[in-house]
Amino acid sequence: MAIKSMSIRIEEEMLDKLHVIADYEGRSANGQILVLIRDLIENYEAKHGQIKTGKRD
Repeated sequence: MAIKSMSIRIEEEMLDKLHVIADYEGRSANGQILVLIRDLIENYEAKHGQIKTGKRD
């Protein structure tokens, strides 16, 4: 599986809070975001079934 990157716009205060939580959990901000995304996908798929994906750029 290829690793892709993307950038997001985020308010400074929200980013600062993300860093605090990530530090507490022993993760980088990027790692914390990946955990949140994985949890979101798992919860969605548990309720709605597996998401079918196609190629995106």
